[in-house]
Amino acid sequence: MSKRFSPAGAEFVSPARECWVLSGKRRESRPGRYLITLVLILLCAASSHAQSRADCSVIKSEILKRNVPYCVVLPPSFATDKTRHFPVLYYLHGLGDNEQSLINGGGWSEYDDLLRQKKIGEFILAAPAGNQTFFINSRDGRVLYEDFFLGEFMPAIEKKYRAGEQRSQRALVGISMGGFGALHLGFAHPNLFISTAGIMPALIEKLPASFGSDAEEQLMKRVFGDASDTAYYDRVSVFTFAERRPVGNFKGLKIYFATGNGDDYNFEFGATALHKVLERRGIPHEYHIDPGRHSMQFALPHFGAALEFTSKAFGLTK
Repeated sequence: MSKRFSPAGAEFVSPARECWVLSGKRRESRPGRYLITLVLILLCAASSHAQSRADCSVIKSEILKRNVPYCVVLPPSFATDKTRHFPVLYYLHGLGDNEQSLINGGGWSEYDDLLRQKKIGEFILAAPAGNQTFFINSRDGRVLYEDFFLGEFMPAIEKKYRAGEQRSQRALVGISMGGFGALHLGFAHPNLFISTAGIMPALIEKLPASFGSDAEEQLMKRVFGDASDTAYYDRVSVFTFAERRPVGNFKGLKIYFATGNGDDYNFEFGATALHKVLERRGIPHEYHIDPGRHSMQFALPHFGAALEFTSKAFGLTK
């Protein structure tokens, strides 16, 4: 089921809600159209259920010195149960996407479908715009995105939307670049999150001598440094945390990651290498190398699996 941006510009609505509005408007039409109205109502009744809604806005960041757009998906009970506090899953998008990819890329529909099937419980999804940051502080110190995320974004979302505030109520999920960010933040701050999940995560065990195009080269150097200067990458690498952090630090942290066996960027090799480190150190995790490429065709069903994984981590489903 697809979603579209509403004309109001701030709130997204689902097709079921639009359908009822449309059928209501048709009641003033000619008598011959009553049959169409009836069909619309029956179709809507077949697919209708309590609807989640999405809200998009900006957070004024003192750390980044700019406004940061974000979108949240709010579960059906958010509007009716004004005192309820909800767990929150932070969604980190891929390179070239933005905060609205959660809404427009199929993730919201996947969330609604799983809610309807009762495969997940109700929790909030919150997606900030990460630009090309990999959701970490840049090597040159000019873009302190991780500081913003932990110090400004999470507190703002949790205050405004009655979300999170405790480790047991916070989780991470990311796709590609965001998969790196989700695993990095989860491994770097396991005391803050109950689970972390990476879909096609951009896992590179060692920086290559060359990143490809000039644009990619400049981006990766700005974020991580070049291959001759590995000190910064070693500090922020998911592999470093997995290898060197005391095993006890990961206690209670649920870990999930999945990559296609034909990933266009060879991220399956990084995923397998991370699996081997975690396995050797006895750190529990769920790991998948499944048929597929670096694509949304691979990402969406695995995003659904990550939502189910997260719901179980929150204790909402078994």
